[in-house]
Amino acid sequence: MFSLSAVTDEFSPDFETAAQAMRELGMTAAELRVIDGRNIIELSDAELDRVKSIAERYGLRILSIASPVLKCELPGAPPIDSSIPHDLFGARFTIADQPRLAARAFAIAKRTGASIVRVFSYWRTVEPEKCFAPAAEALRDLAEQAARHNLTIGLENEHACNIATAAESARLLKAVDHPNLKLIWDPANAYVAGERPYPDGYLLLPVDRIVHVHAKDCTIQDGEPVWGPLGEGDIGWKAQLAALRRDGYRGYISLETHWRGPNGDKHEASMICGRNLKSLASAA
Repeated sequence: MFSLSAVTDEFSPDFETAAQAMRELGMTAAELRVIDGRNIIELSDAELDRVKSIAERYGLRILSIASPVLKCELPGAPPIDSSIPHDLFGARFTIADQPRLAARAFAIAKRTGASIVRVFSYWRTVEPEKCFAPAAEALRDLAEQAARHNLTIGLENEHACNIATAAESARLLKAVDHPNLKLIWDPANAYVAGERPYPDGYLLLPVDRIVHVHAKDCTIQDGEPVWGPLGEGDIGWKAQLAALRRDGYRGYISLETHWRGPNGDKHEASMICGRNLKSLASAA
């Protein structure tokens, strides 16, 4: 069975509440994004030590720092695509903030024992092709910094950013052939960006460069994603997980629910999706 993890604030902004739920579901690792309503990048060292202590108490490894690095506007680029919603998660930053954010993300990873620092590729513009070269340059620089810390940069394909699909991700990974730059593969994000993630998108990816996988599910209605129970949408998780197993993927499958649940309760939604993920992972 795959090892399972989750973005903790999908269960609760309270880390201990989330940790209890994740342990109940058999998860063994955590991604840190928002704690008590604040982005992980803004927590003090003392607050981080408390988070790490709680994680250890519940048998959770801190796997990834889900940072907002490069989730910002690229100066001089074409206009931002205003048709795409932007999820901020308490992190509204500019290009001037990026060196500070990256340095802090590396420090947080070292302090908590995380091995992955999640990053992006600037807010998606109406001409993402024109942002490819500067995004590649920035990601290469981050990978070189990460190498000095023995960390991995995990580029998430994000539908609101310039690298959104598997096709775009594969091209970027080829352009930046650095051992410390890998992909956080999010099939649902690729789907929202207009790509069929499996088999079309996935088969373009170098599996040995996938460091981590995000799991959520949706359908598309009137051009917008409608998030729902994992395994019941259009993403094709059964086939995707089977392919990952076949191709030797040994990283985590990490729940990133997004769905609000049948009663508008995010915790309930994540428990439902967590149970579905456990079942799907066991059968893959």
